[in-house]
Parts: sequence; C-alpha cells; structure tokens
Amino acid sequence: MAGPHSIDLTNQFLIAMPGMADDTFAGAVVYLCEHTEKGALGLVINKPIDIKLKNLFEKVDLTLDREDLAEQPVYFGGPVQTERGFVLHEPLSGDGGHYTSSLRIPGGLEMTTSKDVLEALSHGAGPKKVLVTLGYSGWSAGQLEDEISRNGWLTVNAEPSIIFDTPVQDRYDRALSLLGIDPRMLSGEAGHA
Repeated sequence: MAGPHSIDLTNQFLIAMPGMADDTFAGAVVYLCEHTEKGALGLVINKPIDIKLKNLFEKVDLTLDREDLAEQPVYFGGPVQTERGFVLHEPLSGDGGHYTSSLRIPGGLEMTTSKDVLEALSHGAGPKKVLVTLGYSGWSAGQLEDEISRNGWLTVNAEPSIIFDTPVQDRYDRALSLLGIDPRMLSGEAGHA
C-alpha cells in the first residue's frame, strides 16, 4: 500500500535537468515502466548506441526480416544489466499475442525481456513499433523521489509518439515541450548558444 506522500510516475517521462551531475543521465529522457514504493525502473529513450537492431538479432542467432527495423539503433537503456535486452513496444491487442516476460505498463506501453518478442519480430510479426535497449535504469526505494526533490528531473505524462515517431535528436526538446518549456529557458550556463 502506497503511503500518503508517495507519487506514482509509471508511464511518465523523466527529463534530466540541465546540469545533471550524473553523466550517465545528462540530457536523458527516461520512460518509467514501473514506479512503486520499492523503487523505479525505466528505459532511456534518447541515447542510441553503436549497434543496429539487425546486428543485435544476429548476436542471438535470429534474422531480422523487417526492413523498417533492421537499421534502427539499439539504445542505452541505463547502467543496470547492460548485457540484457529490453523491448519497449506498443500494447498488443487481445489476440493472445503475449510474451513470456512482459510488463504491461498501466495506461501505457509494454516492456518485454523474453526472447520470444525478438523471435516474433524476426518473422515479420510482433509489435509494429518497438524501441530496444540494452540495460535499464533503476532506482531504489525513495531514491528517485529524492533526485526529483533536488531538481534533478522534470516529469511529464509520456507520449508514445516521442518514443517511436520523433527523431532521436529531437526527443529531449519534444518531451520538454509537453510541459510547455522551451529548452533554452533551462540553460545550465548563461551566455552560451
């Protein structure tokens, strides 16, 4: 049972404030998959790494037959379990297409960690829109709330189009725009363009 002062940021974006001390999260937009009194789990959605999806599929002995996905980058989801894949995708319709290990995010997307989602994608099936990360971002109980209270993060309801349809270099600014904030208003340094 959540306490009276607890906040639930599930299905929200965490937007790193300029001047974020932790380089891992500088300029990051994190989609929060889970937030409870035990802690939080999220995936960074705007830090592509040097691996394309087709290469990731080859590493797990699968071929990716979907042209729309083959050249997409894999993303750095966070510093925890960076050898593990996390697939953020739109919810599957009720046709029984569920995967072994999926977390259904209330009001939002699904996050799957089992290989069967990759197998479905490799056969041209599976969810239409996906973002694949290696690793995730985790916070222990109260840690995220503490970082927010120290102005480390802004939060806003997540907008799936930013994850799936917005060019990666625009995701940070688009997430800020959901709050009606112009990124230039947040500049960590004065006098630099």
